[in-house]
Amino acid sequence: MPPKRRKSVTSSAGSKRGGKGKTIQSPADVGKPGHPDDIFPLVLTSVTQELFGCRADEDVTGESPYKLLKKVDIIQDIKTRAAVSDFSPVKQIVLDYPEDELLLVFDRDFTYDQCFYLVLTPEAKDRILSPPELETPEVFENESIKTPEPKQWISLESEREIDEESFKESREKLWYKFSRVRRKFGAPVCFSDRNTADAKDGYLECASYQDSRFSIKQMQRDCGMQAVPRLQSSSAQTQWKFQRNICTQYMPRELSDEEKENTLQSESLKNFCNLVTPRVLRALQQEEIMNVFFDDWEALGTAAEDGDWSGKVSENFMLYQAFTDQKYTKDKKISSVNWHPAIYGLIAVALTKKEEKLLNESSTPAVQNSLILFYSFSDPSNPQLLLECPGDIFAFEFCPSDPNIIVGGCVNGQVVLWDISAHVSHLQGTQSAKKVSVNTDMFELDGNKENKTPVVRYCAVSAVQSSNKAPITDVQWLPPTFEVTRTGVPVENKHNISVQIVTCSRDCDIMFWDVRMSRLLSQSASERKQSVDQKKPNIVPDTFKHLDQTWKPLFRVSLPMIDSSGEYTPRKFSLEHYTGNGNNTGRTTDEVNENDSSEVIPDYSRLRVPSATTLTALEDVNTKLCIGTQDGKIVYTDWKLVKDDSGRLHSAKPLHCFSIHHWQVNTVQRSPFFKDIILTTGSWDFAIWKEGFMDGPIVLSPRCEQECTVGCWSLSRPAVFFIGREDGSIEVWNLLEKTSEPLQVITHITNAKITCIKPWTASPKQHFLAVTDDLGMVRVLEILKSLYIPSRSETLNVKKYFELEEDRLKHFLEKEELSAKQKKEAGEPKKWTEADKPIISLEEIDKVNMKKYNDCQMLEESILKGMGLWQATADTQDT
Repeated sequence: MPPKRRKSVTSSAGSKRGGKGKTIQSPADVGKPGHPDDIFPLVLTSVTQELFGCRADEDVTGESPYKLLKKVDIIQDIKTRAAVSDFSPVKQIVLDYPEDELLLVFDRDFTYDQCFYLVLTPEAKDRILSPPELETPEVFENESIKTPEPKQWISLESEREIDEESFKESREKLWYKFSRVRRKFGAPVCFSDRNTADAKDGYLECASYQDSRFSIKQMQRDCGMQAVPRLQSSSAQTQWKFQRNICTQYMPRELSDEEKENTLQSESLKNFCNLVTPRVLRALQQEEIMNVFFDDWEALGTAAEDGDWSGKVSENFMLYQAFTDQKYTKDKKISSVNWHPAIYGLIAVALTKKEEKLLNESSTPAVQNSLILFYSFSDPSNPQLLLECPGDIFAFEFCPSDPNIIVGGCVNGQVVLWDISAHVSHLQGTQSAKKVSVNTDMFELDGNKENKTPVVRYCAVSAVQSSNKAPITDVQWLPPTFEVTRTGVPVENKHNISVQIVTCSRDCDIMFWDVRMSRLLSQSASERKQSVDQKKPNIVPDTFKHLDQTWKPLFRVSLPMIDSSGEYTPRKFSLEHYTGNGNNTGRTTDEVNENDSSEVIPDYSRLRVPSATTLTALEDVNTKLCIGTQDGKIVYTDWKLVKDDSGRLHSAKPLHCFSIHHWQVNTVQRSPFFKDIILTTGSWDFAIWKEGFMDGPIVLSPRCEQECTVGCWSLSRPAVFFIGREDGSIEVWNLLEKTSEPLQVITHITNAKITCIKPWTASPKQHFLAVTDDLGMVRVLEILKSLYIPSRSETLNVKKYFELEEDRLKHFLEKEELSAKQKKEAGEPKKWTEADKPIISLEEIDKVNMKKYNDCQMLEESILKGMGLWQATADTQDT
């Protein structure tokens, strides 16, 4: 191939220059022995160097001799200047060159008799621009292989340290002899796996302990030390007395002007810019054409998100089951979740429309059914039961005395009751959906005949005029150990079943409800309901027929503000579950034990409200409520009504109010191990409170980067609790190990905000954690053994920890109070002195000012006289 190029150059140059009488040598003629075939020496005039930016010792130097010339520019120069062009001898080679740029090399040493030479092939250009590593075989030839000779050992007494650190036996070795019966020699042995927890004496733990018989005193210790540039910032539960603003100004460390100039003029910087400029331009062009940061996997939709965490196992959690149904959960989120207290693997979730969906549907008349879905481990792909609701349910709870009774708080402020007794066998899996009796017929939603999921209509709903005027955000059953009167006084519960409900709403009211029928209104209520019963389907149970559309609250509790007018807006609340002593009904202990084994829970439809005069008041019941508000405050109040001067009953002002969280409180939950310990979460932090000492939180978390959306205590470990975050992750906290940061953060559980967390203990060896998100999906995580088995004396250690934190807070408040008192006492004498200052008249003030003026003039005169300027100043003033 190179000989053909030389031939074409010769013919081209000769044909064009022969007519002008000039003799031009061809590239073959210019070459000399040892001349490479893939270069062509050139003589470039100053005009050509100026045109192509390759001026000798300026644009190209001995250190940077390379210059890339564009093929188009060379051809244009040949066409414009014709034979005068310095590139005319290589015209044909340039035209046949396959790439867009040719390499021109500045030959400062005149290796090929010219100051420049042009590289004719791409291979040669690549070889010149990227030269291989230079090898010097002469050096290896001159060097001879010599065997290293050992040098004489010079002792610097380091062997003494080695001898001291080396291990030496200080006592005689112990001899042990093991033997066995002769007849067992060679007998076959069978090994099998066994769990150490199953056998009582399955293993022997040899834990280390400190022997008090002797102690070793460490006189000297060797340790290594290394400076590490990595820093870590952490926070503790430190409460500042005085908050102040502090700023720090930084000044950048810059290079001098001379260093900047040398850096900008360096050849390495120029080479780097020339090298990376094409790649940067190409990247910018790609960015203009398409978005290179677009996540295609996320754009696949919710179908890819449904399986985002399946198969992933963390250190303490494992995905056990996932529930979703696009037919019912589309464009909805889960607002509340509860495990069925009696049926294994049955979980119920309440669906509500998203806020943005509610805004979009405000102008459209389309109506969707509001439902509570029941999922089961036995059939995770389909819901097992649907509870029809008059509106979206923000909170619901199973009755602790009868799991078939469910209460819920509706978005329109009404309280709803369901009875699922007829579907218990279906939920337990003893019969299929097709074998349900006539009284529990299944009817389709939205006219879908293929839907075979049973739908249960609500038994009763409270009267609209007597209900809350805003959505109900929390609902709880009172424990079966007591009930309350219309004034909020706790009394004995003769039925020993839960019959009363507490709800809170954004209309600033907390209401108490009773599911029993009043004795005075029993007859009239049954007459009023006859007309309504004719319109109801026969499938609705009659459990709470006496309450439907006529149910009114027992009494209301308002939350007036302590220091100003207005009321607090409750969002979540917690009350202490009174356990009693088992003998609060007036019966003996033997009668209670005898009746508890044989009594059957009576039908709610037959219960009547007893007369308050026949009930015994319980003085040891805690009537305090811990409430989390919409604006992040924690309110501690008493639900009992008090009388004013006129004798009217009204709610007392709250006892305490603290603004801890920056936004709405989403969790207020008592510890299952300590009835006086309360966990609250809201905005970007959480707090732990101790009832009985409500002067502030005993534990306050540092501010998180993500919003804390929900929190709950562990059911098996007193020191462990879980915090759900806005980014779809869960924090696991252990108060006995770390208090400034979570023990573990479980990420990638879901891509949406976590709305609810609910633990459940299926058996002593199987613990679950239900996690719901903003996309309507339920994930059930199995808690592994390392997280649900408590440590030794964990309850006692956690109790001591809470006591220490309480003492710390008391000490801090005492010092703060003492400091404020000292400041006040230090400021009183100053105020007393200012008050006793004598009153000065205006004349005296003028005299004092005139005296000061005269003194100033005298001082000025003396200064001018000392400088020799006083006479000149006087003469100037006279003229």
